Amino acid sequence: MTTPRPGLRERKKQATRAALREAALRLAVERGPDQVRVEDIAEAAGVSPRTYNNYFVSREQAIVSAVTADREARIAAAVAARPSGVRLADAVTEAVVEQYTNTGEREHEALLLITTTTALRKAFLDATAGIEPPLTAVIAERLDDPGAHTARVLAASVAAAVRIALEDWLRPSGNAEAVRNLDAGGLVVPSGSLPDRLRAALSPLAPAFDAAERRTQP
Repeated sequence: MTTPRPGLRERKKQATRAALREAALRLAVERGPDQVRVEDIAEAAGVSPRTYNNYFVSREQAIVSAVTADREARIAAAVAARPSGVRLADAVTEAVVEQYTNTGEREHEALLLITTTTALRKAFLDATAGIEPPLTAVIAERLDDPGAHTARVLAASVAAAVRIALEDWLRPSGNAEAVRNLDAGGLVVPSGSLPDRLRAALSPLAPAFDAAERRTQP
C-alpha cells in the first residue's frame, strides 16, 4: 500500500504534535506527572495552551503519546509489508507483538511512569483504539474488499484484544490489597511475558481472519 507524502501543512501539524508529546514526557520524567500542567507542556513546546488543546485532551494523553505515537501506523505498515503468501492472522499477530515489544529508552521511561500512575495507565489502555483505522485500511486492501465491514470488524477486534492483553499485563497479581493499591495509584509491576499475552489474546481471532481470506480466494 503506497502512502502519499503529506503536504507542508500536515508536516507542520506532525511536528507540533511531536514537540508536545516530547515536552510532556520530558517534564513528567523531571517533575513527576502530577506536577506537570498543560500550560507547562505548551510553553516547553513553544505553542499556546489553545494550540495544545487542538492536539491532546489531557496531559496524560500527551505523555502516553510519547510512547504510543505512530505505533498504530507502524503496525499497519508491518502488516502491509508482509508477503501476500503469509497468513493474514499471522501477519497481524507478529506486527502487533513486534511493535509492542521493541522499545527503546524513551519507551522505558514512559512505561515506568505508566506503571505508577492510574490516569496514565488508563490513557495508555485507551490508546489501543487507535489501532483500528489504519489496520482497517490494510486489511481491506489485503482482502481486496474495501467496501465491506469485515476489515473494520477484524481491526476493531484486534484493538480490543490488544487492550485486554495490556490490561492483564498491568493487572496486579495477589490479594485485594494489591487491587486497592492499583486504584489508589500505586506501583504496578507488569506480570508475565507481554508477547505471550498478546499472542494469547489475538489467537481467538485467527479463525475469523482465515474465513475472511478464504472468501477472497478465487
